[in-house]
Amino acid sequence: MKKIHLLLLIVLSIFFVQCASTGNKTEEKAAPQVKNVIVMIGDGMGVSQVYAGLTANKGVLFLEQCQFVGFSKTYSASSYITDSAAGGTAIACGTKTKNGAIGVDADGNPVKSMLEYAAENGLSTGVVVSCAVTHATPASFVAHQPSRKMEEEIAVDFVNSDLSVFIGGGKKYFDGRSDNENLLDKLSAKGFQIAFNLDDIKKVGSGKLAGLVADEHPALYPERGEFLPESVQAAINLLKNNDKGFCLMVEGSQIDWACHANDKDATISEMLDFDRAIKVAFDYADQDPNTLVIITADHETGGMSLTGGDLSTGEVEANYGTKGHSAVMVPVFAYGAGAAEFAGIYENTDILTKVLKLYDIEK
Repeated sequence: MKKIHLLLLIVLSIFFVQCASTGNKTEEKAAPQVKNVIVMIGDGMGVSQVYAGLTANKGVLFLEQCQFVGFSKTYSASSYITDSAAGGTAIACGTKTKNGAIGVDADGNPVKSMLEYAAENGLSTGVVVSCAVTHATPASFVAHQPSRKMEEEIAVDFVNSDLSVFIGGGKKYFDGRSDNENLLDKLSAKGFQIAFNLDDIKKVGSGKLAGLVADEHPALYPERGEFLPESVQAAINLLKNNDKGFCLMVEGSQIDWACHANDKDATISEMLDFDRAIKVAFDYADQDPNTLVIITADHETGGMSLTGGDLSTGEVEANYGTKGHSAVMVPVFAYGAGAAEFAGIYENTDILTKVLKLYDIEK
């Protein structure tokens, strides 16, 4: 009788081990490989800016669909309070650098960006921003210059890059330059289709695209209309044609400027515009399970605090502690494939490390 019981226990043990093993294999299959990454940066967007937008929108944001949330530490190599150049470089290149520096380390040496790693591995890459494409944050993903002020040199870096798509302002740095070079001709020679307004951007269905909709920066929201979300959709439509995948950087640029001005209403308008762009990325991630969307900030601007409000009416009361940036950690939201990697508290430089790991790209 004891032998029968022992034999039964052995059989049951084998059965449960096999079930557990099968379950693990099922879980592994259920975790899709990351092929596409959309990194969305709300410039100057801290927790208060997010909650101000949520309150003004009567308690809801598309951003809320993220199940995994972390925080990143934003200090730079030269300052407790970062600027957008150093903050953008940390996210793009995984390196702390001095304030004002673009795509270089603290000693001024060029460092490879997320978009460059992606392009080297056969992925399509793009940039969509609501400022000049040569401005600090987008430049950090494409260029390598000692100063963010070198926008003509940064424009040359765009021409010499492996980007597939870039959309934003900054046209004058390509065709109104001090050296009289017309970089638009060079872009055309590289196969870029060049568009100067949103309607023409949306007509481009394949190939490479340079969309330059303003000499300097696109207008404030709501004057610029749905430029940001519609440009994100246009970029995805082009980038998704690559079977190997893509990497897209999107910036809600003017949240920062509204907070520098301590303008609560403009802050909310820019935050909600950025949230509509986030919806476009989420909709694509829902269609393609190999897509990861990361939403974060390079830093917080304005030291914004919410002192009152009403979720039923959308009323928001806010104070600002500074006209500059603050030093607080900023949120990192993640949605889609590999999103769990972004929970926790970590350095802003770790974002690149996590993305490359999920892409299975060696740094």
